[in-house]
Parts: sequence; C-alpha cells; structure tokens
Amino acid sequence: MKRIGWASVIAVFLALSAFAFGMISRQARDVPDRGPAVDARPIDTGASHAGGPADNPSTAAYREASAQMHAAMSIDYTGDPDIDFLRGMIAHHEGALAMAKIAVEHGEARDVRNLAEEIIAAQDAEIVRMKVMLARHEDAPVPAGRP
Repeated sequence: MKRIGWASVIAVFLALSAFAFGMISRQARDVPDRGPAVDARPIDTGASHAGGPADNPSTAAYREASAQMHAAMSIDYTGDPDIDFLRGMIAHHEGALAMAKIAVEHGEARDVRNLAEEIIAAQDAEIVRMKVMLARHEDAPVPAGRP
C-alpha cells in the first residue's frame, strides 16, 4: 500500500475547505435579505414611568452586572496575548455568570432559566480553568520578543 504524503493530505484538505466555503458563500447569497435580526432602535435607558425599565429590579441588577463586567474587562494590557486574553475572558465570563444568576432569580420562562443554569455551570468551570491557566502563565518566564 502506498503512503500518502503530508503534502497530498494538506492539498486535499485545502481543496475540500475551498469547496465548502464556496458552497456556504453561494447559499448565503441565495437567501433573501430579511433585515436585522434585532430591533436596532435605542433603548430608553432613562425610563422612569411606572413599571418602566428603571423601576424593574431585574433591570437594575442587569445594569449593575453589566457595569461591573465592563469595568473588569478594562484590563491593564501586558503585551502578552495569552495573559491579556485570559484576564479579559475571566472578567467576561464572570459578567455572564452574574447575568445568568439574575435570569434564574428574576426570570419566569422555564427554557431561559434552564439555559441560565447551564451557563452558570459551564462558565463557573471555565472561570476556574482560566484562573489556573492565568496563574501558571503569569508565573512563567517571559518568552523572548515579549515585553
């Protein structure tokens, strides 16, 4: 039996990838434009009429969680893409975790609550994993070419 060289395997992979990309691109062109999936009108963040978003406890909790997440994501960049990625993603996941907990506490739709509970389990585990990785990378010697 003949051995297939790496160059042949790579060539076949590239050809199949190009074919698949072409099919996906062609399908995307064939779908009519249905407009944006989300209403892009600005939200009235200052609503204060009775029952408005400003009076809603879940909205206040979401605003606080979002503000905390964005503040935490404003990291001091190190120039090390691995450390910067982990620091930003830990803050991002902690924000997602906080929002999911708000959905569980205040939400009524069972499917949304189920999703939020899944996010809590997954994000919590990922946060622990990223913190362990971050500690390992922050203690590692700086590779040549990085500040």
